[in-house]
Amino acid sequence: MQHTIVMTGASRGIGYAAAVEALRRSPDLHLVVTTRGPGDELVARLARDSGNPQVGWVGAELASLACVRAAAEEVGRRLDRGTLPPLTGFVGNAGLQVTGADRATVDGLETTFAVNVLAHHLLLRLLAERMTTPARVVLTTSDTHFGDLRHNLGLVPAPRWRAPLELARPSSAADAGTATAGRRAYATSKLAVIHLVHELARRLPEVEVVAWNPGFVPGTELTRDGGTLTRLVARHLLPLLARTPLAVDVVTAGGHLASLIDGRPVVATGAYVSGDAEERSSAESYDVARERALWEAADHLCGLA
Repeated sequence: MQHTIVMTGASRGIGYAAAVEALRRSPDLHLVVTTRGPGDELVARLARDSGNPQVGWVGAELASLACVRAAAEEVGRRLDRGTLPPLTGFVGNAGLQVTGADRATVDGLETTFAVNVLAHHLLLRLLAERMTTPARVVLTTSDTHFGDLRHNLGLVPAPRWRAPLELARPSSAADAGTATAGRRAYATSKLAVIHLVHELARRLPEVEVVAWNPGFVPGTELTRDGGTLTRLVARHLLPLLARTPLAVDVVTAGGHLASLIDGRPVVATGAYVSGDAEERSSAESYDVARERALWEAADHLCGLA
């Protein structure tokens, strides 16, 4: 059956590899990717590398809630006109890590939380009612949410949960402008993603919702906002770890995500999949009261409540 999936974060790294593989595997797939600017070049590359021309783009600056809303409305118009087949999935793969927790978006929101959490919440809230079942939603999280040496190699500090409305405000702490604060904000946002997945699974029982952790994947340009030394290490040294059991390469990770896009493996809704296997996320990630509070705060911040 011809069907449509909307995907963020497909322009580079894991997302690009996953998009190419998903398009290659499924000739019935129409993929709509979000882009910050014109996406014709990206679409042409995806079609060329996958051999599947059924790929389009919609403009969406994820750091602007107005742009996110406009993107969802444009997808809706295409579905209504019949220029896209039924919507059966959403992949929220875009992720941002910046050197600080004090940066604000055009909406006055802390940038990492706004992009990694609120943008996907708003897109999903606006697109969910248009989905045709069976449908699957995949949100990319990170094992940095565990906050321990085993899962993050000591590279990222543990998440620090606070009331969601506080998380959404740029920090004014003394160290807010440091790289450490930025990495902590990233880990906290990825914990929030898992909370959203659990709440989505409860509120959308007809849709299969999955949190996906790619593992440690050097070479994704996640640290492109870092200083010169950080960028050099990330670009030239860390990719060597992909040859060891400590990490996986971009193509392998992309293949795992493509399998989830394609509906494999079969997992229970609300599941946490690490690489290609279902696992338990951190003990902290299972908190119904916290998940409900995050949902309600996200609705409020996105103008849905």
